[in-house]
Amino acid sequence: MDVAVAMAGFLVSGTWLLTATGAGAPHFLAAIGAGVAVVGHAAASIVCRRPRLTTAADRVTLTRAVLVACCAAATVPALFSGAGPGMPVVVLGAVAFLLDAVDGAVARRFACVSPAGARLDVQTDAALVLVLSCAAIPVVGPWVLAIGLLWYAFVAAGWIRPELKRMLPVKRLRKVIGAFQPFALLVALTPGVPGGIGASSVVVALVTLGASFGRDIVELEQGHRKLTGHRSRTELVN
Repeated sequence: MDVAVAMAGFLVSGTWLLTATGAGAPHFLAAIGAGVAVVGHAAASIVCRRPRLTTAADRVTLTRAVLVACCAAATVPALFSGAGPGMPVVVLGAVAFLLDAVDGAVARRFACVSPAGARLDVQTDAALVLVLSCAAIPVVGPWVLAIGLLWYAFVAAGWIRPELKRMLPVKRLRKVIGAFQPFALLVALTPGVPGGIGASSVVVALVTLGASFGRDIVELEQGHRKLTGHRSRTELVN
């Protein structure tokens, strides 16, 4: 039910947003498709659960997914026209970004913290960064898309090298760097912000994100080697 409500919520709000901004028919269909992809990805994460339940925190995250989907829908016409994304993208992205602090608090308040909920939250964060990266292409340049694609590249690498799928210890610095990505992109996208400031913030975001992923890969590989070495020694003893 929550998944259906989220999809319906996007279709209604996305249609209204695109109509209000005067998107043409080809842009309209592409924009709705982009938004459906965002909500659909979040919905798939919930549908694939066993048991298929949603918590209060999940509902907040689904609300964020709808906002990200609307942000994606508003971005598509701007990409086609080559113009800046405008305030709708900035406002929707900012609200989705700020709500990231709410779903975690709700999960702790109602004792519904779970790996599935954390996974949905991370996927929604990644979708927001990807959408904002796409929106920033006319403002900063196509290289900014690297920020949005890094997380997906890391996930894809995990399919090739399963060691990269292992859980990492929670670190405050990783959270800070993750939160800085949408913030930096929103700074660059905000009308009136000097281009130099926007570009600089995005460069810092990309460098810190790349360094963070690099450090995580090294940590995971070192952990795998230690585990493999321990198993080898155990087998020799036995």
